[in-house]
Amino acid sequence: MRYERFVALGDSCTEGLDDLQPDGVYRGWADFTASVLAQGNPRFGYANLGVRGRRLDQITVEQIPSLESLRPDLVALFGGGNDLMSGGYSAAVLARRVDAAVRAATSAAPVVAVFTLSDISRRMPFGWRMGPRIEALNDAVRTSAARYGAVLVDVWADQAVHDSRYFGPDRLHLSTLGHLRLAGHLLSALDEPFPSSWLSPLPGQAAPASLADHVSWLRTQVLPVAYTRVRNRLIGRSPGDGFTPKRPELLPLQ
Repeated sequence: MRYERFVALGDSCTEGLDDLQPDGVYRGWADFTASVLAQGNPRFGYANLGVRGRRLDQITVEQIPSLESLRPDLVALFGGGNDLMSGGYSAAVLARRVDAAVRAATSAAPVVAVFTLSDISRRMPFGWRMGPRIEALNDAVRTSAARYGAVLVDVWADQAVHDSRYFGPDRLHLSTLGHLRLAGHLLSALDEPFPSSWLSPLPGQAAPASLADHVSWLRTQVLPVAYTRVRNRLIGRSPGDGFTPKRPELLPLQ
């Protein structure tokens, strides 16, 4: 299918963390997807409304209403990770948020793609708590995709989650290679051609992390994030407050 108006919705992964470019702008899976869809398509336009830290309920009220004016023929919605780490987590609340977001998005666009999460629990502090939450999110995404006719990009079983080369310094956000792989999964689900290398196994093996690596990760990545989340909760701020979408308008790719 020839898509001409592509809008990406979501959180930091949609924004493109940790695929940082020399100009200080994050790229990511949505940009890679747009670069493929734009080939030979002079009328193609792409908007990216993703903002770091956003939960699904925030995406529903802050980003999805823009679809009415943007009039996309393809929407990709990646979210839910911040809901899993929010205080007062509830599987029932999460399921309602997923349902509301997918229902609203599919009401505004003819084709909507939604994503499960791979099993990143082993990469997280207190991962034993996060594993069941990720499974609950994925179950809700699968149910809502079937209910509203969304395209399901199911990466739960992707073994690439165990290769550190697909992840950035915090071990959670995707590296450039990880974003390329996620774009490959999306384009495959849409039955669109893409470079086969995006889903090909990486050569060799990732170097194992040393004790010093783990200590550095805790000191420079985990503890600062934990401190910021606690501070924001105390003062009533959300992690993404003050940030705006990098591509709020449908624009052609350079």
